[in-house]
Amino acid sequence: MTSPAGRVLIIAGSDSGGGAGIQADIKAVTALGGYAATAITAVTVQNTLGVHGVHPLPLDLIEAQARAVLDDIGADALKTGMLGGVEVVERVAAILDTSGAPAVVDPVMIAKGGAPLLPDEAVQAVRSLMVPRAALLTPNAPEAEALTGVAVADLDGQRRAGEALLALGARAVLMKGGHVPGGTVIDLLLTPSGETLLEGPRLDTRHTHGTGCTLASACAAGLAKGMPLEAAVAEAWAYVAEAIRRAPGLGQGHGPLDHGWPLRDAR
Repeated sequence: MTSPAGRVLIIAGSDSGGGAGIQADIKAVTALGGYAATAITAVTVQNTLGVHGVHPLPLDLIEAQARAVLDDIGADALKTGMLGGVEVVERVAAILDTSGAPAVVDPVMIAKGGAPLLPDEAVQAVRSLMVPRAALLTPNAPEAEALTGVAVADLDGQRRAGEALLALGARAVLMKGGHVPGGTVIDLLLTPSGETLLEGPRLDTRHTHGTGCTLASACAAGLAKGMPLEAAVAEAWAYVAEAIRRAPGLGQGHGPLDHGWPLRDAR
């Protein structure tokens, strides 16, 4: 068994605007010293103003991409993002079962601009197939509510929803607090052995496109490098917070983050 080399296989959709999806995932993994490979589930027509089209790829093509990576390069962690319909969820769950690497599951359901990215009938498939396969699940408040039926309007709601997701089989849950009102943003990491709070001031900015994708991939990069879960999440959280602070101000809507800041700082 070789030691972890930071290889991350990302199974998610493409964002033509570059701020979220596969593009954000690759940037985050690379910036944190990992190696990103991909299996694209769908091509989206997207920019900072919203999602203007979603074009799913055939199931066999999605699986072929993942198998090509796993059979040759291998993976020390996997990250899943936008999956689409029930059939894609079922196929990706089967891929996770054969990889043996820990999976960071971002249950992508709604785009930043409000466009639905997962049909209602696929939510149950995510609940029953993806949640139990997650070494780390990274839902925001609306996603956690959809998966558990628990209202998430404050820290107590985050905790109760996170505990419900642990009960559904996730080995760890990072309850993101960006949608929870308040001047302080609190992300809550829950594991069967306890909880960790990650908190900071809410930044007054519209440039937050792709934060969920970026955070999940940053967590996967840490796990792929062999970091303990708590350390991987803390590194990812700090990386994303700084990427938001340094956002380049692109676009007319929800702009992208500055994914590359650690690379420039290292020069």
